Amino acid sequence: MATHPESHEPARILLVDDNPARLLSYRAILEPLGETLVEASSGMDALHRVMSEEFAVILLDVNMPDMDGFETASLIHQHPRFEKTPIIFVSAVNVSEFDRLRGYKLGAVDYVMVPIVPEILRSKVMVLVELFRKRRELLSLNARLGIANADLAEANLALQTEKANEVHKLNESLHKTNSQLAHTNRNLQLEIMERLKVEDRLRLADRRKDEFLATLAHELRNPLAPIQSALNVRKLAPGQGAGDEALQGVMERQMRLLVRLVDDLLDVSRITRDRLELRLERVELDKVIVAAMETVQPMVSLAQQSIGIDLPDEPLLLLADPQRLAQVFANLLSNACKFSEPGAAIRISAVAGSGTVAVNFRDAGIGLDEDQLSYIFDLFTQVDTSLDRSRGGLGIGLTLARRLVEMHGGSIEASSAGLGTGSQFTVLLPLVAAQACDAREPSGSERPEREGRPLRIMVVDDNKDSADMLALSLKLMGHEVATLYDPLEVLDAAIMYQP
Repeated sequence: MATHPESHEPARILLVDDNPARLLSYRAILEPLGETLVEASSGMDALHRVMSEEFAVILLDVNMPDMDGFETASLIHQHPRFEKTPIIFVSAVNVSEFDRLRGYKLGAVDYVMVPIVPEILRSKVMVLVELFRKRRELLSLNARLGIANADLAEANLALQTEKANEVHKLNESLHKTNSQLAHTNRNLQLEIMERLKVEDRLRLADRRKDEFLATLAHELRNPLAPIQSALNVRKLAPGQGAGDEALQGVMERQMRLLVRLVDDLLDVSRITRDRLELRLERVELDKVIVAAMETVQPMVSLAQQSIGIDLPDEPLLLLADPQRLAQVFANLLSNACKFSEPGAAIRISAVAGSGTVAVNFRDAGIGLDEDQLSYIFDLFTQVDTSLDRSRGGLGIGLTLARRLVEMHGGSIEASSAGLGTGSQFTVLLPLVAAQACDAREPSGSERPEREGRPLRIMVVDDNKDSADMLALSLKLMGHEVATLYDPLEVLDAAIMYQP
């Protein structure tokens, strides 16, 4: 199908927001699309722009002074020429269902919440721009078809006086034209179906994002509640030492859980932005597995579960970041523990091949169906998405494991015979030849021993509570501590204090 020259021209996208910083962020997100971006700082400014130019899509802030997004959208769509122009509302606050219904009645096609996820906004706008181009091409095609129909009417009048063979030739020409139109229509149908698939994927990604945010809030509350309760107990019984050891244990366990949640989020953020670097060294596989088992041992002991190991007798050497690889194995063991019944057995085995080793993590837990296996490693994916589930997790552990394994030059896959049959995760990693091993074991003797004398230490942090707590810990250890909250005072204080 021939493409009309207009389809190659950049489409105009109107960005309406009274916040210059947000307009700048819209432009940074959408400029890679290569379209023409037009800015308006108010609803009235947007109306002037719309009356003078045609736009493929309008990105409209809901909350603006003088004339908000809903009023602006209503005035735009009251004009017959612009009643079909798609509008995406942007809101920095939660939008009620009533406001959503009001927006859809005014012609909104979607909502985007702040903070904006660049990939989602870019994809939504890209789809609407493509639909705008297709509509414009279709109008042009209809106009050309109208002209062609008029020509055919003229030709029919001429055909009445032409010879039979000329009529036959014209019929053949019409048949060829119809075939081309049928082919064009089929192509349009295929393109529409592809657009619908893209929209479905966008809706799925948006739903997973919402589920993740709800899960994140739930998971962060879990450790914070017992920490707050422990602090209240101490407040109610000051100086009595009642249950101090138990309270300390509760707060330490929950703080470790909270730190792990935040660390997982930071790791995923670093990996998706290619900011995570591995510290590679030659390490034996069994040592990495032991480190991972030590990490999850409290969880396994609490569930009265057991971990069996089946490794080859000869040492298997890897070129890897031992901490990150142990993190991968710990994530897989943690999942096996969470999705298995109390008292269940978890099995770790390794099979060496030609230059590779396959490490298998097998459990007898709830298992996975075929549909779950297809997306189990996707970001924010949860096998169980109910907020009252007891297994916890943010749905990023397997995504993190897969990306870390790939960074090590390996791969990871999941298998299961179905629900209720347990699961197996297999990590395939490249091996290092034994004769090439020259790794040095870290020795404690290489670290200079710190003398037992008190030190003069300066603590600087603009978070007053963090600074005070660290300073108190150091004072309890016998050190002399000065605390500063303003970084601009550090130089003078350091000269005077000589830390």
